Amino acid sequence: MNVALFALGVALIVAATVDLLWTALWVDGGAGPISARLSTATWRGLKAVGSDHPRILSLAGPLILVFTLFAWIGLLWAGWTVLFGASETALLSTRHGGFPNWVGRGYYVAYTMFTDGNGDYSPHGELWQIASGLTTASGMLFATLAVSYILSVLGAVADKRSFASSVHGLGERSEAFVRTGWDGDDLDRLDLPLNELASDIGRLAEQHKSYPVLHYYHSEGGTDASTVAVAVFDDALTLLRFGVPEEHRPNEALVQAARSSTDDYLKTLDEAFIDPVDRTPRSPELDRLRDAGVPTVSDEAFAESLDDIDERRRRLLALVEADAWYWPPLDAD
Repeated sequence: MNVALFALGVALIVAATVDLLWTALWVDGGAGPISARLSTATWRGLKAVGSDHPRILSLAGPLILVFTLFAWIGLLWAGWTVLFGASETALLSTRHGGFPNWVGRGYYVAYTMFTDGNGDYSPHGELWQIASGLTTASGMLFATLAVSYILSVLGAVADKRSFASSVHGLGERSEAFVRTGWDGDDLDRLDLPLNELASDIGRLAEQHKSYPVLHYYHSEGGTDASTVAVAVFDDALTLLRFGVPEEHRPNEALVQAARSSTDDYLKTLDEAFIDPVDRTPRSPELDRLRDAGVPTVSDEAFAESLDDIDERRRRLLALVEADAWYWPPLDAD
């Protein structure tokens, strides 16, 4: 037996299995080492060639998902093929009694992993019978987890777009969001939307922890972009917390809960290697609220409050730009 080939085969199998289990099952672990690097490289490559073409960037998520699945199956296939290649007598032809070449070993591994059918070769010896059983087990593990992972990711993508639509339905910029809730006396009409959106973004944060590939699902339209929606929503919370006098705010507990959910979402940015940018995004304009009759604090007091959360807002800007979008535009109303 060639010990070096046996060790290489085991190493490839372990690498594929660890990355698969890490990515699909470890909620707090983010993507596995292989999946994370593959995702980052694919996204950066698409941004380099299509940063101004949303249709190209919208392919990033599906491509990363497909490449990740192919990487797992490729490593498993290669690993088992190399392992069976460690011994020339590991497999025996059921037709002519000879031993297969590398193509034959790859063929044996393929049908053993995915069908467990009766092919042209059979394991020769107890060690290789055990290895064949483990080959089938790894194929079943891959198929089960891969299907579950894909369905979960696609469901989470739908949730992302639903959240974006809900936020932008109330306003495409933070001032419009707040004005929607003004009834002439207070902002209590925002209580229900805040409660629902806090729940939605909390669920979105957990999904991003479980499926880091979600960071790379780019929407072709801005109103479907969850990153822009998060920025609008958080700035609206900033206005409600610091820009409006206390007696006119919606339920304080709901504002705090929504803020906390957004905090959880921002923590997931570490998994996508997104750091705060070195500049501050455009500040919400209190005059837009005053024009609608919404009471506000002074510009000076609001500016001082914004200074205290400068890093938070720079992280939000980094999030938006990392998704190849722009801070909510000045002409949105």
